[in-house]
Amino acid sequence: MRAGDHADPLDRATKEFIAARPQLFGIAYRVIGSAAEAEDIVQEAWVRWQNTDRAGVREPAAFLATVTARLAINFTQSARVRRESYVGPWLPEPVDTSGDPQLGAERAEALDMAVLFLLEKLNPVERAAYVLREAFDYTYRRIADIVETSEANARQLVSRARKRLTAERREPVGSAEHRRFLEVFLAAAQHGDLPVLEEVLTEDVVSYADGGGIRGASKIPVVGRPHVSRYLAAFAPRFWPQSQVRWVEANGRPAVLVSASGNPLALLTADVSERGIERLMWVMNPAKLAPYVASLDG
Repeated sequence: MRAGDHADPLDRATKEFIAARPQLFGIAYRVIGSAAEAEDIVQEAWVRWQNTDRAGVREPAAFLATVTARLAINFTQSARVRRESYVGPWLPEPVDTSGDPQLGAERAEALDMAVLFLLEKLNPVERAAYVLREAFDYTYRRIADIVETSEANARQLVSRARKRLTAERREPVGSAEHRRFLEVFLAAAQHGDLPVLEEVLTEDVVSYADGGGIRGASKIPVVGRPHVSRYLAAFAPRFWPQSQVRWVEANGRPAVLVSASGNPLALLTADVSERGIERLMWVMNPAKLAPYVASLDG
């Protein structure tokens, strides 16, 4: 008999779920890349937990994590089709990590916007295996049980994911240096200062703007230092004079919230290495911006 078996079964189940919830959301968010959809996954895990014969569950947190991870994998497999028809570049939905820097995990891994963006290129099972290992420090045996494969294959899944990310991303700088680069970039972008923009951007920089077909964002990525610099300089007179900027934190990194007349227009995040800014990511889709801004204010 487990401790507390004298308590009301649903009350105990609720407490067990609440205790596990931060980790469940952290798993789902990293695998899916969307806070709103991660919340739906966690809610579905709760429904399944209520309907489970819990008498045979020895480790509620492990059971709930397994259910959540599998639901997230299944969701991502179907979401890939929808994202292929997404209007313009798709970027992860940002989250405010100022209150929970690790977002329910052992380590704040697989949380950076740039990492989530690159994880989207992996298949859902590779992505889940990587997240469970790198962020939550799960053993390969446990990962194998969750994704329903062998322990040897679980190691292969994580190894392939690591190699893919290493090949596509340079080592990021620390938070203070990240903000310094972003401050220099922001000032240059606001004034259309081409020489400074060209100095702070890497030669192969890419700028992604996710407007979701709603905002007037570029529907294709802008690639290369000359093109990105000229693009930023061209729209500077129209975009910045009426805008207000607010320094915030998103996904564990300094970011800039751009608003006009109190209405959020964009969240600017960046991927920064010692070379400079490697990626610019402008989240402009109102459906992704609104929950993030609400979390800042609430």
